[in-house]
Amino acid sequence: MASSSSSSSVQELHFPPLNIPITTSRPVHVSPAGPIPAEFGHSLYLSNLDDIIGARVFTPTVYFYRSDFFNPDDEKPVVRTLREALAAVLVPYYPLSGRLREAMNGKLEVFFGPEQGALMVEAYSEMALAELGDLTVPNPAWAPLIYVFPDEEPYKVLDMPLLIAQVTVFSCGGFSLGLRLCHCICDGLGAMQFLGSWAATAKSGTLVAKPDPVWDREVFRPRDPPAVKFPHVEFMKIDDESSLTMSLWQEKPVQRCYRVSREFQARLKAVAQFSDRFTCTTFDAMAAHIWRSWVRALDVKPLDYRLRLTFSVNARQKLKEAPLRDGFYGNVVCLACATSSVDELVNGRLSDTARLVREARIDVSEEYLRSTIDYVEVDRPRRLEFGGKLTITQWTRFPIYETADFGWGRPVYAGPIDLTPTPQVCVLLPEGEAEPSGRTVICICLPEFATGKFTELLCSGVGDRLPSAGGGTEGV
Repeated sequence: MASSSSSSSVQELHFPPLNIPITTSRPVHVSPAGPIPAEFGHSLYLSNLDDIIGARVFTPTVYFYRSDFFNPDDEKPVVRTLREALAAVLVPYYPLSGRLREAMNGKLEVFFGPEQGALMVEAYSEMALAELGDLTVPNPAWAPLIYVFPDEEPYKVLDMPLLIAQVTVFSCGGFSLGLRLCHCICDGLGAMQFLGSWAATAKSGTLVAKPDPVWDREVFRPRDPPAVKFPHVEFMKIDDESSLTMSLWQEKPVQRCYRVSREFQARLKAVAQFSDRFTCTTFDAMAAHIWRSWVRALDVKPLDYRLRLTFSVNARQKLKEAPLRDGFYGNVVCLACATSSVDELVNGRLSDTARLVREARIDVSEEYLRSTIDYVEVDRPRRLEFGGKLTITQWTRFPIYETADFGWGRPVYAGPIDLTPTPQVCVLLPEGEAEPSGRTVICICLPEFATGKFTELLCSGVGDRLPSAGGGTEGV
């Protein structure tokens, strides 16, 4: 159940400890239901945006569906419906039936060899959905609802199915769909396009692929010669001479979630507005407030250590010289990066931090994207760099609830499960109501010692003062 925090505008959301016993069947490969334009031995080019080190991961998500919308006269089982629809949609989205392999210089490509197809696993639990508690809050205990191979290596993407689905049917008749989708194939918006096609196909019983999927990764080939025109500090290895890494990695972090009201976000944005000449967005204000609260709660030292805040920026609308064709579902995101000293974050104003976030956001241009592609070509990063970094991922603009109606209504919950494997990541999630409330759910991981302080700072804060609805002030 959700419980109120010290601010009526921010609620800390709690999830119960759970043990979800499940029985799984043997994984089944799902191949395209018809001919595809890729023969045995064929390969597909991946751009450097697809092959960036941060994309070499699977993005796990889960979708819960209650039994309320099930038709008792429908004799076709859920698993069969989803499997047949997936096979149909894998025809136009055939790259998802291939595998990744390394080509020259460690660059990845999609390859069609003896092992092909997506993977689907059928599972059953004797629990009812109601026994899982509050389904609106991502809970790490839901991990059994996502299929992971026995002894699977962390971050493995080579020679893996690019889509792994587990359908878990509960005793009440409800079910969950746990997905692992390889980030190299699509970004968030591309994943929504694919998921929407799969859902619409399952719902209608016939293939729906609107818009027609477009591969076209060659449009993001590096320039010859490459022209890196920005420093790209987002990728740089930084020696972590601060207390940050030790604080975050010396013990297993805990996941915390908070529901933030539309009103709190509006007041935060008002305080973060740093100039009449420039508009501060809600994201600028929220990202700045989270970043400052995080650094303060962790009591990072020394004060002159420089920190990084990174976040993805959708660059589709930035492409003026070579716009993408409708239906492109590859990665078109750039990693924006704001930098600041600990002292500036801890003792500065919210508006100063929001200005840094805004500047990093608007600096992402078509030239910045091309420079990113060339940077990766010249100096391909081999590992994720966490030094002095917090990454904020924004899911609030994804139509994830509207997209994922497979014929059984909107999911009760749609989104991630467990952030603890990457404790320097914060995710902003939409709520699942049919009528948008404007509320945002913040999900973040912290060491246990910092959770109380972070909650206090996020909900009430120190330093800046928010104008309240009654004309007084309220701490942020």
